[in-house]
Amino acid sequence: MGYVTPLSAQPGQTLSFRISSAGNRPFTARVLRIHCADPNPDGPGMQLEPVDFALQAGYAGREQAVHPGACALAVFNPAAQNNAEHIELRMLTRPTLVQGGPQVLASLQDASAARGVALAVDDGEWVILALQEKGAAPVALRTGLRATQDRWQSVSLSLALAEQRLTLRVGPVFTGTPGAGPALPAQEAVLDADAARSGWQPFTHLCLGAVWQEGHPSQGYNGLIEAPALYAGGQALAQWNLADAMQESSVPGEQSGMPALTLVNTPVRAVRSSRWSGLNLNWKEAPDEYAAMYFHADALTDCGWAESVSLRIPPGTQSGVYGLEVVHPEGSDTIPFYVTPAPDGPRARVLFLAPTLTYQAYANHARGNYAGQLAERIAQWGAYPHNPDVVTQFGASTYNRHKDMAGISLSSRLRPILTMRPGYLTFPDPNGSGLRHFPADSHLTHWLREKGFDYDVITDEDLDDQGLDVLRPYDVVLTGSHPEYHTRRMIEALVAYREGGGYLMYLGANGFYWKIARPAAAPHLLEIRRAEGGIRAWASEPGEYYHQLDGGYGGMWRRNGIAPQCVGGVGFAVQGGFEGVGYRRTPESYDPDVAWLFQGVEGETYGDFGLSGGGAAGFELDQVVPELGSPAYLKIVGISDGHGPSFRIAPEEILTWTIAASIPRKYEGVHAHMAVGVAEQGGGLFAVGSITFLGSLLHNGCNNNVSHIVENCLRHFLSISLAKRGADSAPL
Repeated sequence: MGYVTPLSAQPGQTLSFRISSAGNRPFTARVLRIHCADPNPDGPGMQLEPVDFALQAGYAGREQAVHPGACALAVFNPAAQNNAEHIELRMLTRPTLVQGGPQVLASLQDASAARGVALAVDDGEWVILALQEKGAAPVALRTGLRATQDRWQSVSLSLALAEQRLTLRVGPVFTGTPGAGPALPAQEAVLDADAARSGWQPFTHLCLGAVWQEGHPSQGYNGLIEAPALYAGGQALAQWNLADAMQESSVPGEQSGMPALTLVNTPVRAVRSSRWSGLNLNWKEAPDEYAAMYFHADALTDCGWAESVSLRIPPGTQSGVYGLEVVHPEGSDTIPFYVTPAPDGPRARVLFLAPTLTYQAYANHARGNYAGQLAERIAQWGAYPHNPDVVTQFGASTYNRHKDMAGISLSSRLRPILTMRPGYLTFPDPNGSGLRHFPADSHLTHWLREKGFDYDVITDEDLDDQGLDVLRPYDVVLTGSHPEYHTRRMIEALVAYREGGGYLMYLGANGFYWKIARPAAAPHLLEIRRAEGGIRAWASEPGEYYHQLDGGYGGMWRRNGIAPQCVGGVGFAVQGGFEGVGYRRTPESYDPDVAWLFQGVEGETYGDFGLSGGGAAGFELDQVVPELGSPAYLKIVGISDGHGPSFRIAPEEILTWTIAASIPRKYEGVHAHMAVGVAEQGGGLFAVGSITFLGSLLHNGCNNNVSHIVENCLRHFLSISLAKRGADSAPL
């Protein structure tokens, strides 16, 4: 298993592959060009073309472990304790999962980070763990004090060395929010600490949210921590305001000379602390009300694996989708990567914008549907064998929840992404392949190859890093089936490209939907706050709608004033099961300014076939809505009909069960809209309004009416773009 960083590189640049090889076995590697990643025997099958790269004959394998758990680590000079006979650790906390354990709230450890004392929750009780030498089990000292779930409480752990005494006090916290309930009663436990004496001091490590074990978090905590402080002999040795440096990977001490807290596996921040009043919903305006961190024992934002293969992209390598296949006697893994065009090299006229940030948002999505039909199909087809329902050590997706049922708001690509693999099946689709995201988008790359269209590829990250400049050289930009997650810079670049004369073919649905944060300081991360509305697997808490990574308001782009229709001409309106139907032509489709789209297409209906749900219009459907930003030049040329009973109007499309969110419009209801148009000043749009659309391209060896429509559109856009270039005597 492995991952690559970054996801893309130009010829002459280098990619770093981090591989874990079971049993420390040596492995071999080769590069494949990924044309089609669909293992369905009723389609073209997997099309993976070996490509000659300079690789070693073999690589020394190393099994690399995974260490989940968010924590914050401070390392300090033991001399600062001045041989104090009394050490005290204080903080406020709100446990969010008290069953199971032990879950370590905080640990004090020596220079070896082995011996020490930890405060933990174990099956609803506060316990003190006496950490012993490396390899020895900790001694658990039961306090008899109850840890109350989802309520703020103060904790103070005092270590009196001379008296051989441990004292734990759990006290009330008076919160600023009405309705939070009465403060918890004070509790105290005094314990004979003789069993823990050997590990008391000098302390050099303080770890919040876990035990720091051999350089990694262990026995992680689920809950919030606020105002941590450490005292030695009554003097403040270290204390932190957890509202400070909100967007950084470390938090400075409150006073000069105090150690910083280094954050591991990115604790969730910009969350409500005990002082939250409900009067300020933006953490930047009231930082003291957001001075807490949320720790999760299953958080994973960086596996931290060592490099196994350094891959230099040879000069002249064609832009495209590739994979590094690594093989040893017990199995193989193909890790996708992208070769982007050289800045001074030849360019194709067509660009495929790979929606890699959407792949990352869904990374390792555990759907609970693996057992049964899906597992049987995977075995029957020889498809990718690993599913996040079963292989759980690499973290889950932003569509899943942490163990304490909080929604997962952060996703990283510095871990193996099972769902982003050739041959990965998402659904046991009775009418097709059941693909989504990365393998589903290979239907487009295979079609481009079969039709003889040269194309370049860039990723979402490239677009976010470079903005409009990376799109300018191209006549036509193609999306994948589900380009859902975007930063503001990406949205602005796509709109500017189209309005500046570029041609966008939006070949999916439910795109340009969620706003995300992706900081330059941590480009492997994305953050989503599922605020206010939309189709949501979980909802952000009130007051937690602003990102921790960039401070911006999160949620849907529609709620941020840029509806999907402003970008791709159509926007999300309907969702149903993973099944598809065809389209029927509208009267407007015969208008001379758009009739070229259907050249060579016979009949009134099209697309009632395909490798995704059995039809070109299915699962999630988009519609033209002029008042939300659909350009006036767009014409609806096809609508889908006959969707099954699972299809429903999206919640943001209704105000009440009888009042729609938009004014009455043409072809509203449970339909997908296919739309096309060319702007007077140049530039244009083609939008298919369906997630399952690309699955129909390959039907009958690419000889079908959906394929003809897409080819007609692409050739028409290329033709008029070329004519405009000639007229202007300047690049787009």
